[in-house]
Amino acid sequence: MSESPTESAVPIWPHFLPYVLRVLNTGETISRRDLIARVLDAAEISHEARKETLAAGDGRAENRVGWALTNLYKAGWVERPQRAVYRITETGRSWLAQNPSASLSFSEATQLFKDYWPQTAQASGMGSVPAPNPETNDLDPVEQVELGVAQLRENVAEELLRRLRESNPTFFEDAVVSVLLAMGYGGAEQRGKRIGGTGDGGVDGVIDQDALGLDQIYVQAKRYADGNSVGRESIQAFMGALHGFGAHRGVFITSSRFTQGARDYASAVPTRIVLIDGKRLAELMIKYGVGVQVKQSYAVVEIDEDFFE
Repeated sequence: MSESPTESAVPIWPHFLPYVLRVLNTGETISRRDLIARVLDAAEISHEARKETLAAGDGRAENRVGWALTNLYKAGWVERPQRAVYRITETGRSWLAQNPSASLSFSEATQLFKDYWPQTAQASGMGSVPAPNPETNDLDPVEQVELGVAQLRENVAEELLRRLRESNPTFFEDAVVSVLLAMGYGGAEQRGKRIGGTGDGGVDGVIDQDALGLDQIYVQAKRYADGNSVGRESIQAFMGALHGFGAHRGVFITSSRFTQGARDYASAVPTRIVLIDGKRLAELMIKYGVGVQVKQSYAVVEIDEDFFE
């Protein structure tokens, strides 16, 4: 389950700082994996919160505990006697003794650890560390990158829909078929085409699921303005067209929205009709690379512990 960082049930990474120290304060030397598990238990993180993932697939809760651990290690409050194994230092023990029930905000944590990050950045030739963004200051750097990428994708999705709504009907029908083919329908041979126009029988495209065309998916594409929703009557007409072709399933795609009546009708009829609204269409175009191209890629790196073993 992937969630927006702003809707996350996982506490911000500074919340985990004292929990890491408390778990290690027993004097044990604990592996990273075991330490993160114990910290999540100590902080009473719910099962649902632990199921949250980042876009890359990593657990959000584990990521935030890891970021807290990174800051503690850089500050010298915990040490790593061997690969991926941690224990508390006297400095960390002293801070915990003075702050036994600390609950830090992001700004407090930034102030606490700010002296350790600039030294690392300057030594690596990266210059000074940029000031935190107050709108994303409860996120660790990886999540800030993911949030920025998500915002860019949202902007591109809006532009895609604007372009589609301003296109001619033929272009929109071709685009819809291209999306379905990019998703894998039609097989490696890309067996799909637009058939819209006079005498189309009420469908705009058809996808052959097998080489002989015995298994087909019929497509309806409606290029509507944002405020013009597709109603139940349009779905009924499409279902009638499907019956005329002897088809049992179809995809209805629009650049706008479906009314609740249209959705209720599509889910109630025995003929399988999948509804894809403009928002979902734009998401699919981005996901499968239709009408978009990769402008720039970023690689997030971390230390290879095996190299230093």
